Amino acid sequence: MTAGQRHILVVAHTGRQDSLEAAVAACAQLTAAGATPVLPADQWDDLHAFAPDLNGTAKVLGKGVSAQELELVVVLGGDGTILRAAELVRGASAPLLGVNLGHVGFLAESERDDLSEAVARGLNRDYLVEERMTLSVRVKVAAEVIYETWALNEATVEKASRERMLEVVIEVDGRPLSTFGCDGVVMSTPTGSTAYSFSAGGPIVWPTLDALLLVPLSAHALFARPLVVGSDSSLAVEVLARTDGSGVLWCDSRRTYDLPPGARVVVRRSTVPVRLARLHPGPFTDRLVNKFQLPVTGWRGPVGRD
Repeated sequence: MTAGQRHILVVAHTGRQDSLEAAVAACAQLTAAGATPVLPADQWDDLHAFAPDLNGTAKVLGKGVSAQELELVVVLGGDGTILRAAELVRGASAPLLGVNLGHVGFLAESERDDLSEAVARGLNRDYLVEERMTLSVRVKVAAEVIYETWALNEATVEKASRERMLEVVIEVDGRPLSTFGCDGVVMSTPTGSTAYSFSAGGPIVWPTLDALLLVPLSAHALFARPLVVGSDSSLAVEVLARTDGSGVLWCDSRRTYDLPPGARVVVRRSTVPVRLARLHPGPFTDRLVNKFQLPVTGWRGPVGRD
């Protein structure tokens, strides 16, 4: 790599026309500014077919450019695309700058109309970096760890077949809390509190709070409330051997693992955060209002000091 050369990864949802167009526009803007656009290997063919000129200007991640050499990741799509980008650069220092082409897009920083401005500010390093906690996820059978992964939003233990429920024990800090049949259990970060956890009836937790969430899915129990614990705690879900159904682990709806009877899924705070590039730092309350289009008409604000 040439000294001083700037490599910026562009991640897009290549199954969408507007995302392909946005990726080509972003690559052209990066090239014009003297930076080198980098593309994920599995998106190269789609983007090259859409814009053959990229062959002479863009590079492929993992082929001459590593994740550790990236300065910034420009992500074009919804939250699912941002989760994919976070997976691509896991452990590297490059922050993710999301431009929302999806629907709600809680993780994205700008909207489609602001693409050019967002890329320009990324090139000028005109952003703040916000670190979001992630989850370390282990699957154990007895004392053996049989699978390890991570999650930014959530790790979910779910039933594998529609007609069968799971029998589980939920555990906090190595102690059993309750046993019940259910469709599953969501273990979430504050970032994920506006994703699957929210859909399951969990609380919205401000992303600056260090905490872990546990939300049962359709539990057959009197005590099956959402739980919020400290970030130093551990959460676990054990799939009881007596359960009629089988279980499956999903992390961020991207990484999956089949759970044998007796498996325990243990979740803790990971030491590796995800870094987000923020162009418009402001109250999370305002982001909630804007993303969910919450009614605030008639609010006059505080008078004097609260």
